Amino acid sequence: MRNVIIIGSGCAGNTAAIYTARAGLKPLVVSGHEPGGQLSLTTEVENFPGFPEGIQGPELVERMKKQAERFGAEYIHGVVEEADLKQRPFRVRIDGQWHECRTLIIASGASARWLGLPNEQKLIGHGVSSCATCDGFFYKGKKIMVVGGGDSAMEEANFLTRFGETVTIVHRRDEFRASKIMLERCRANPKIRWITSAVVEDVYDVEKGYVTGVKLRNVKTGETWVEPVDGLFLAIGHIPNTKPFVGQIELDADGYIVSHGGARTSVPGVFHAGDVQDRVYRQAITAAGAGCMAAIEAERFLEAEGH
Repeated sequence: MRNVIIIGSGCAGNTAAIYTARAGLKPLVVSGHEPGGQLSLTTEVENFPGFPEGIQGPELVERMKKQAERFGAEYIHGVVEEADLKQRPFRVRIDGQWHECRTLIIASGASARWLGLPNEQKLIGHGVSSCATCDGFFYKGKKIMVVGGGDSAMEEANFLTRFGETVTIVHRRDEFRASKIMLERCRANPKIRWITSAVVEDVYDVEKGYVTGVKLRNVKTGETWVEPVDGLFLAIGHIPNTKPFVGQIELDADGYIVSHGGARTSVPGVFHAGDVQDRVYRQAITAAGAGCMAAIEAERFLEAEGH
């Protein structure tokens, strides 16, 4: 029987692990299907306080993990396949084995939607990104492309005009899902170009190890061409990793955990942290802060029960 099981090993999960371990709760941390979370896909991180020279994403999460282990956190590789949160102790099934706990912190994050292109995954962190605020700075004076038609795509494009020489928005339809105000803001921005009724078919150049161009296809005419770009940003949404908790805790229509104040979920003793609930900020520092909140809530919950 564990005092606390933490699902996820990104900034949120690792920070929750540091706090609960220091409180003597001996947490068990499940690494998840993407150990290290979104930061493991990021190269340079320049906006995490305390690193004036910047730090590599994988190194930052590894250092957090070591910090948690120093205080007694235990890490296991694996993915939560199923959960039983209807009664206590809570139970989670990890790679075929059930584990019991008094409290549960869900920090399983949200995975960026990718296009599924032949070379896309190979160029993540080398010109392909899903986070403008994380990576925009590296494209000063360069050609940037943003794929998407919703508010997040408009927001990313607008933000990226601070850095890029040009920002091209590519959307598969003529109409946009984005709100009128966001669209108008982008249309008024002289740095933004538009390519509509087009889809991305591939991204180059894996041989060189960085993005040089994108192959586009016009969905009406079938015509294909290569657009030279230095950075490809995808803004086609995220998928929260909450599948095992469907029907167990309250989720919104998109699968994000609904917060019941602080880090609380609809089930007492189950807490949320990071991108699994946060669809607005999605930063390493906000995820870390959320991990701290969840850990303190879990600690107080256990204390109130006399553990």
